[in-house]
Amino acid sequence: MFSEIAENEADYKKFSEAFSKNIKLGIHEDNKNRSKLSELLRYSSTKSEDSVISLKEYVGRMKEKQESIYFITGESKKAVENSPFLEALKARNLEVLYMVDPIDEHAVQQLKEYDGKKLVNVTKEGLDLGLTEEEKKKQKEEKTSFEKLCKKMKETLGDKVEAVLLGERMVDSPATLVTTEYGWSANMQRIMKAQVLRDGQMSSFMVGKKKMEINGKHPICQELKKKLDIDDGDTTVKDLINLLYETALLTSGFTLEEPTIYASRIYKLIKLGLSIEDQEENEEVKEDELPKLEGESKLTFLTKFNKLI
Repeated sequence: MFSEIAENEADYKKFSEAFSKNIKLGIHEDNKNRSKLSELLRYSSTKSEDSVISLKEYVGRMKEKQESIYFITGESKKAVENSPFLEALKARNLEVLYMVDPIDEHAVQQLKEYDGKKLVNVTKEGLDLGLTEEEKKKQKEEKTSFEKLCKKMKETLGDKVEAVLLGERMVDSPATLVTTEYGWSANMQRIMKAQVLRDGQMSSFMVGKKKMEINGKHPICQELKKKLDIDDGDTTVKDLINLLYETALLTSGFTLEEPTIYASRIYKLIKLGLSIEDQEENEEVKEDELPKLEGESKLTFLTKFNKLI
C-alpha cells in the first residue's frame, strides 16, 4: 500500500509529512524490513530544489565512477545548504542529500548502504572526492608547503584539535572542523547535549577529537603561511589562528564553549576597524582573552587583517 501511494507524488507528500518519522524509526529498529523501508525515504538535496527525492532516484543520477551516496546532517535545510563541507562537492557536480530531521542521525547509523553504495557523511574525516592522479600529486606538493603552518596551528590550538591538516573539501571557506568517522557528528553532539537523561560517560566516549582542515587555496591561509615564513614568532598569527578556529567551529555546526572570549576577539577587531582607542589598553589582560598586538601598531595590524579578509 505504501508503494502504491508513492507512485503519486502529491499523495506521497502528504503521507511522508505525516509518517516519515515512523518510517525512519523503522529503519533504526526493524532489521527485517529495513531494505523495504529504505525505498520509502525521501530527502531534499543540493540538486532537488524544493522537491524531495528517493535513494533510488539519487543512485540513478549518480556520476560515473561515483562509489558513495553523500549526505550532510544539520539542524535545518537553511543551516546546511551553504555549509563549507559542500563546496568541493558542488564544484564537482556531486549531489548531497540533506538529512535535517533529528531522527535521521539515528536511522543512518543503521542504514550503512543502499543498492551497494555506501552512505558517507561529508562532515566526517576521510572524505574521498575521487581525485585524479594529477590532483593527488598536486595535493601532496601543497601539503608539504603548508606543513609549517599546520604544525604552528596545532601548537597554538593544543588539545582543542587532534590534528591540523590540509583539506580538499573547501573552495570558498578557509577552514572547517571534521569529526572522526565512527564518532558523533557535530549535529549528533548537538542533539545528545539536549537529552535530559544523557549519559555523560557515553557522551565523552562518542564525541572524540576534532580535526581542523584548512584550505590551502584560500587567501587567508596563504597570507598566514607567508606571515609565518617571515616571522614565526609573530603574535598576531596566534590571535588569527584562534579566531579562525572559533569561526570554523560555528560554520561546522559546533557550539562555542566560551562564547564571551570569541565575542571579545570580535569586539576588539570592531574597535580596530573604527579606530577606537582602547581605554583599558594599559590594564593587564589575560593572554587568551583578547588579541595582543605587541610588535606592531594597530594601523599595521588593521592593514594586514583587511588584506586577509
